[in-house]
Amino acid sequence: MTRAWRSLPAAALVVSIACAPAPRHEPHFLPVVVSAIPLPPGYGAPVTPADNPLTVAKAGLGRQLFDYRRLSYNGAQSCASCHQQRLAFTDGRPHAVGSTGAVHYRNTMGLANAGYRRPLTWADPGMETLEQQVLVPLTNQDPVELGMSGHFDELLSRIRSDGRYVRLFSVAFPEEREPITIGNVARALASFERTLISAGSPYDRFVRYGDSQALPAAAWRGMRLFFSARLACSTCHGGRDLGTPSKAPPFANNGTYATYPTRNGGLINKTGRRGDMGRFRVPSLGNVAETPTYWHERIAETLSDVIDDYEAGGRAARAGHGKLARGSAVKAFTLTPDEKGDLLAFLASLTDDAFLADPRFGDPWIDERPAAGAAAAPGEWPGMRP
Repeated sequence: MTRAWRSLPAAALVVSIACAPAPRHEPHFLPVVVSAIPLPPGYGAPVTPADNPLTVAKAGLGRQLFDYRRLSYNGAQSCASCHQQRLAFTDGRPHAVGSTGAVHYRNTMGLANAGYRRPLTWADPGMETLEQQVLVPLTNQDPVELGMSGHFDELLSRIRSDGRYVRLFSVAFPEEREPITIGNVARALASFERTLISAGSPYDRFVRYGDSQALPAAAWRGMRLFFSARLACSTCHGGRDLGTPSKAPPFANNGTYATYPTRNGGLINKTGRRGDMGRFRVPSLGNVAETPTYWHERIAETLSDVIDDYEAGGRAARAGHGKLARGSAVKAFTLTPDEKGDLLAFLASLTDDAFLADPRFGDPWIDERPAAGAAAAPGEWPGMRP
């Protein structure tokens, strides 16, 4: 297969409903494959909670809610304010900024392929579903993000006052007498986020679809370096989109700090275990060249800086504090200038330009407004018009 998956006929991307027994270690999940959701070849549908099977109508509603600024108490922000499509659903800031201007102590994680990832967020091993995660920005008070803690009645009242959303919720949850609930807001947003599948980068086309011309020569050489034992990048970045390899722990210490900040020490802030100091979620490298903030806060500003830090054995080691960067999974290596250029070319080849501009994932309030008086059309993929 030599073409990106988005160029295939829609019929080739439709799979039928099938349920298998839940895995023993995750009894609350059912691996549900849902019809009518386009999937790249070789990709199964994201695993969903048993009470939220993925449907077109829910994903469409979620798309509308994702760009709905009235999800914030003061109406200043939507989910898309921090998760911007052109930046691979990040915001490019060193630290996320909430609707009231409060600054977060970490940056915004990307959402591409988030439906295949567990656990979620930078440093919470218990955050396993997108339904859980959605409630965090809605209710977080330290710092305030969307500012809806204690104001869910107000949020539901806003939604119920908008005839478009009344119709959308009714279509998405047809068996419920009162479908407009906070739980269903979370289910719809999670459903939309599971459709954010990035699988069309030059690297994807080369590795997954057999397109031998997809990677430039420099990127091909950089790929060999990336997966070499000498650099060992794939020890932490492996799997479908160079997130965590399937058998590797999802959290790692990359030698960022000489002295770890108390508030932002990583996994230790949740577990209290000393060995978790400095361990953060290993993010996917998909579209990494388009996310101009690296690691859990902008400690490095360019991919060139990131490589220099890792070459030295971690940020702390590069700053001359190698003995204090305990627990780091990073081992120093040496690159020639040409090799560094090849590695940068490989990282650039992980950009899925079609995903970053796909109108199915963009702001529906800008370019999809119907004519005056026209009703939303249920069943459009991936969202219905506002």
